[in-house]
Amino acid sequence: MANSKQSALQLISTFKKNLADENIFSGKIEEKQYNYEFVVSDNNDKVKVLVYFGKKGNKTVLQGNSETEFYKKISSLIYGETLFSDKEHASGQHADFPEPPVYIGTDEVGKGDYFGPLIIAGVLVNESSKKKLLEIGVKDSKELTDVSIQKIAPKIKKLVENNFDIIVINPSRYNELYTKIKNINRILAWGHAKVLENILEKNVNVKSNQISDAISDKFGDEKLILNSLQEHGKKVKLYQTHKAEKYVAVASASILARNKLIDWFEKNSKKLEFSIPKGSSFATIEAARRIKYELGAEELINYVKLHFKSTRKVME
Repeated sequence: MANSKQSALQLISTFKKNLADENIFSGKIEEKQYNYEFVVSDNNDKVKVLVYFGKKGNKTVLQGNSETEFYKKISSLIYGETLFSDKEHASGQHADFPEPPVYIGTDEVGKGDYFGPLIIAGVLVNESSKKKLLEIGVKDSKELTDVSIQKIAPKIKKLVENNFDIIVINPSRYNELYTKIKNINRILAWGHAKVLENILEKNVNVKSNQISDAISDKFGDEKLILNSLQEHGKKVKLYQTHKAEKYVAVASASILARNKLIDWFEKNSKKLEFSIPKGSSFATIEAARRIKYELGAEELINYVKLHFKSTRKVME
């Protein structure tokens, strides 16, 4: 805790200095119970910069109107400096690789949710689009609210134009695949490889070998996805790393994927006329039981991942 607190103070002091170097001056750093913070203001616009400390390390949060140009500027300076330039975010044999100037990032959501689909998304970025993505608030989707994700996702699509792809494996198809393959990581490997192939196929840059790198979160044996790569994907150097959302393309992909997941939950909650819970808990078991009693056990295949241990409890 002491080390986390000390690093939080160093981090927020660096933020303050970096902003000052850009002629953006802020109030004094204040210590709170769980964080350090300071306020940056420009005429009527204010942005609060907070760095939390705790057992899990430090977390940076901005508070303010994310639609203003001032907020976007502060966001770019803060997150652009911390999320995508430190070299400690990667692990293993690729520990020191920097963010490439042009590359594809892929990410998936839904793996741990009992209800809903498995979704894999990919985004191609270059130096110009990376800066613009940061300005609109792109960061790890787990740090964003559902409302924020639904606002940012359309902006990402518009900004990167056609350079993205999303694969949605709905529960019925997912259950069919899992029955055959019996391994979720093999399904993920196929999904990541397919997203890469789809982006490369529709992007003319692949013909001139301008796209040579791809980054994904590490979800299993690297050989699984390497063996799943198709014609164009085999020409790309793939890096798998833990906490890959620190890369702007992966963070963008995670937002697009999570936005699709939110849409699924909202659509099917409306269809069933009750709220479907996320995750895997007693609440999800109760919701699945309700579907079994009201629609029949055979309908569960369209809503849940049947291989989860929760299904056994639902069927009791």
